This record gives sequence, C-alpha cells and structure tokens, in this order.
Amino acid sequence: MIAVDANILVYAHRRDSEFHTPAAACMHELAEGPAGWAIPWPCLHEFLAIVTHRRIYDPPSTTEQAIGQVDAWLESPTAVLLSETHNHWAVLRSLLQVGRVTGPVVHDARVAAVCVAHGVDVLLSVDRDFGRFPGLRVRNPLQ
Repeated sequence: MIAVDANILVYAHRRDSEFHTPAAACMHELAEGPAGWAIPWPCLHEFLAIVTHRRIYDPPSTTEQAIGQVDAWLESPTAVLLSETHNHWAVLRSLLQVGRVTGPVVHDARVAAVCVAHGVDVLLSVDRDFGRFPGLRVRNPLQ
C-alpha cells in the first residue's frame, strides 16, 4: 500500500504551488487507480492546518475548500485513512530510539509509526527526514 504525506497533499491542492502539476497528477493516479492507497490521519490534520494558515498562504484556502478537497480524495473507493494501532507506542518508541528523534521530527516519527504498523510499502513525500526510519521506504513523486 502507498501512503501520502502532507506535503504532497498540500502541493496537489494548492494551484499556486510550483509543484502543483506533478503532485495533482500523482493524487489523480492514486485516486483513479485500482490499488489501495492511504492518508495517515496526522498528515490529513497537517494538510488542513497548512492550507488554511494565513501566514503560509495569502490567501489561504478556506475551511470549506480544504474540507471539499479531503472529501474529493476520500471519494476514491481505494482510499483509506490510517490511524494509530493498538501497538502504536511500541512502534513509535522503537522509531524514536533508532532514528534518534527529537523536536519537530517527532511528528514525522508518528507518521512513520502509523505507516509501519499498517504495513505501508511506500510513503510518498518530499521530506528526507523519513529516511531515518527503518521499515519505511520513501519516494518523492515530484522528481
């Protein structure tokens, strides 16, 4: 299964992003394809926070626009949302230790732990910090 990080979601949604075209094509391919794909809940929360933030975008997406985008992605019959599992702490603790994670990278470890626990094969992201987590392959679909 392929999971999608917040940065790809943001680029796919925001037409003013220099990466909009390849990110939107990637999301379209996932949504219309036959294979299962996923959005981890922490990435969905981060997407909503970023695209509606007026210090990041001028103008920001409205709450309605952001919700509409999420609804559109989730209309895909192959899309699922991934959340923490019963063994989340064990997985997260291991990734924190192995990756020597501190500070803001804790959020990335949380996303990685959700993906690892669900058996995600590849996380689509432009964030190189995910490379420190064993058991999770990362691919940048914008290259």
